[in-house]
Amino acid sequence: MSAWQPLLDWWFGDAEASASAVAANRQGLWFGYRAEQDDQARRLFGEPCAAALAGGLQEWTEQPQGWLALILLLDQLPRMIHRGTPQAFSGDARAQALVRQGLESGVDAQLPAICRVFPYLVLEHAEDLAQQDEAIARFAALREQVAADQRAPFDGYLDYAERHRQVIRRFGRFPHRNASLGRSSTAEELAFLAQPGSRF
Repeated sequence: MSAWQPLLDWWFGDAEASASAVAANRQGLWFGYRAEQDDQARRLFGEPCAAALAGGLQEWTEQPQGWLALILLLDQLPRMIHRGTPQAFSGDARAQALVRQGLESGVDAQLPAICRVFPYLVLEHAEDLAQQDEAIARFAALREQVAADQRAPFDGYLDYAERHRQVIRRFGRFPHRNASLGRSSTAEELAFLAQPGSRF
């Protein structure tokens, strides 16, 4: 078994299932907060996450699945393991660089549709309008590539990408990160954060 396979198994579950089934089974892990999930991520993958954040595991990028797993260790896992701290976002720059390289070489196209969501989420997480635009384009294209009966989760991913871009277009950053990063919020940002759904 490859070094990254346990992470992919934990993150995606049954790799043979349909995209909509994988999304339904893993939605709570991917997009919901539960302290026990963060603890599990820390216990199972704290060491490789730390190695990735320190610049290691570059050899994983030699295979599409390894590239995907390294992106998870840089983008998704820190948000669980280091939730509420600046470290939650400390892998973003490297993740963005890896995604750009992978998109240029077509690595993402070698992955199942549901797996491609997470490299594109790296673009959606960027506090940069150009990368937000790229995320929209990638999610829109991905939606068109899946069968009609599998599109429901991909409709949701595209909608979320559009909502993220609206925030970056308005503020140039994600106000919900300000407290974790020690940034001061403007009055407009504070008013925005008081609205339901503003923190994703």
